[in-house]
Amino acid sequence: MNRYQEITGARKLLELPERATMQEIKTNYRKLIRKWHPDRCKETMEKCTEMTAKIVAAYGIIIDYCNHYKFSFSKEEVGNHLSEQEWWFERFGNDTVWGKQ
Repeated sequence: MNRYQEITGARKLLELPERATMQEIKTNYRKLIRKWHPDRCKETMEKCTEMTAKIVAAYGIIIDYCNHYKFSFSKEEVGNHLSEQEWWFERFGNDTVWGKQ
C-alpha cells in the first residue's frame, strides 16, 4: 500500500472529508473513540478492541501527515481561504455602491 492509500484509508476510517481542519480531525477521532471504547461499546469486546486500535492507528497516520505537511503562505494560497466578508472587501473595498463606507 502506498502513502496516499494509507492516508485515504485512515481518513475514511475517521469519517473525514477530503479537506478537514485539525478541529474536525480531533472531533471525529474523539467521537469514534467514545463509540468504540470497550467500556461503552455494544459489540463484542474483541470487535470493540479491534476498532479502537484501528482508530488510534488511523489518527496517528493523519496526525503524522499533518505534522509533516508543508503549508503555503503565499498570497495566492492565503487568498483561497478568505472569509466571505474578506473576499468582498478585497474586491470592492469601501465602495459605497455595496453599502459600506
